[in-house]
Amino acid sequence: MLDSVWSCAVCSIIGAAAAAAEASPTPGSPTISRQQRRPNVVLIITDDQGHGDLGFHGNPKIRTPNLDRLARESAQLRYFYVSPVCAPTRASLMTGRYNYRTGVVDTYLGRAMMYSDEVTIAEMLGAAGYRTGIFGKWHLGDNYPLRPMDQGFQESLVLKGGGLGQPSDPPDGSSYFDPMLVANGKFTKTTGYVSDVIMRAAIEFIAAARDKPFFVYLPFNCPHAPLEVPDRYYEPYKKMNLSLADFPSSGHPLRGKFDADVTAKVYGMVTNIDDNVGKLLAKLDELKIADDTIVIFLTDNGPQQLRYVSGMLDRKGSVHEGGIRVPCFIRWPDTIEAGRQIDRIAAHIDITPTLLDACGVDRPAGGTMDGRSLMPLLRGDAADWPDRTLYFQWHRGDAPELYRAFAARSQTFKLVQPAGSDGRPLAAKPNFKLFDMAADPLETKDIARKNPDIVERMRAGYEAWFRDVSATRGYAPPRIIIGSPHEDPTTLTRQDWRGPRAGWTPKDFGHWEIAIAEKGTYDVTVHFAPAGKDSRVHCHVENVMVNEPVKAGDTKCVFPQIQLSAGPAKLEAWIARGDEKSGISFVEIHRTN
Repeated sequence: MLDSVWSCAVCSIIGAAAAAAEASPTPGSPTISRQQRRPNVVLIITDDQGHGDLGFHGNPKIRTPNLDRLARESAQLRYFYVSPVCAPTRASLMTGRYNYRTGVVDTYLGRAMMYSDEVTIAEMLGAAGYRTGIFGKWHLGDNYPLRPMDQGFQESLVLKGGGLGQPSDPPDGSSYFDPMLVANGKFTKTTGYVSDVIMRAAIEFIAAARDKPFFVYLPFNCPHAPLEVPDRYYEPYKKMNLSLADFPSSGHPLRGKFDADVTAKVYGMVTNIDDNVGKLLAKLDELKIADDTIVIFLTDNGPQQLRYVSGMLDRKGSVHEGGIRVPCFIRWPDTIEAGRQIDRIAAHIDITPTLLDACGVDRPAGGTMDGRSLMPLLRGDAADWPDRTLYFQWHRGDAPELYRAFAARSQTFKLVQPAGSDGRPLAAKPNFKLFDMAADPLETKDIARKNPDIVERMRAGYEAWFRDVSATRGYAPPRIIIGSPHEDPTTLTRQDWRGPRAGWTPKDFGHWEIAIAEKGTYDVTVHFAPAGKDSRVHCHVENVMVNEPVKAGDTKCVFPQIQLSAGPAKLEAWIARGDEKSGISFVEIHRTN
């Protein structure tokens, strides 16, 4: 029943979107007849590439000629913002909504799963006749009904969880070289370096059948750690002098331990992405579709490691500029003037409404979309662009907390309370900082004490926003559906378990919030690291409690023919060795009748 409820909710919205697409376009949209072809769309996002990781932004060391060319041929959004970490950014990018509305609050431990009734840009464009494909990092749910193939992508080649080298990897692990990726729901061994693999698949998708417009989502997982990079990209940077003294010194000095070898690996990964973007642009030219293809490039947050970040303050995880201000270039030769400089603030929530506008597709009826179409700015006809305030917040934990690690950004001012992202207790009285971004875009001078009225106004606006997004659905996690024909068996990993002791170390343990699709008989297989001594494996699914002994060296335990009832449930499994209790690696559930 849960399947049908969620499916009906999505189908009704998609149906409305499809009907609207055949009717009148969004106000301000170009009128598109049935005979007129809609533009193609390629949406590129990289992982942990900061504002300063581009030659175009003044980095004297990094080599990004293709991205620099794309920037010159695009409209450049100079003040473009995202969330401080990746999954929240991706949820907003896909929906046009603040991530707190979608169920996504963090990057792991069940907090990066997006509710299946969220309508994605892939669903909206697919309903309007687009071919849709994703090639790279999804990070919004690994299981049904949360996978990209459940959320509007007709073709998918993705990695699980938040990246390779994490607990969501296949049992034998994975690498950036010849990675195991998930092709339309099935693990598939690929050949080559991961960024090359996903670009090759994307280009094949673009070239395959061009009777319909396409939407290609290219979320690279590079240059995210682990920093695995081909030698031919790493060696040139390893030989360079990458000392901080060789980078521009304006703005905030970089404080902390700088590792030139780490920077060399990151830059090598970025240059590999640049080469792949060059291949994409060349293919669009070869197919003679470049003029009518929208290409968008952005990154998901600031850099993870200490390195040049255009003089901005802090990096990934922070609501200061170094964590949330990123590159964003939009190229559409038929419509957008190359080199247009846009100084109005914009954000991840604006991409979906902008694409709907550009493609002549109406927004779904009945859903809140927080973003605004940027097409008036991109066309240069926004004579009166009203000011607005954008909000950003992130911290560890199952549910957001008021005042913890947030920023409010208007065109002129930015209110920041940066403390608390790590989950540690906040001070009794929050320390608000205020910056005049028009005069001080690098946040060098806190003017909060001199402007208490502005602080109070922006604080009240933030509180109203927090109440609004929190009221959308609350923060109970989405449930993974077990026993559905859409996914069998289902593999549950540490990426999505929850609980006060959930984590990724061997001694951590947690539980999964699931929903049994139908009453039936299930085999449950618990996988764990080789037992060092005789132990006992426990598995609880609501009122069903089973346990079995395992011998030293065993790596799995099968509980066959467990009778489970339909409905919501909590599944937990652990290993007991004397008084010691520790978690397992992953669980497989297979319906047998």
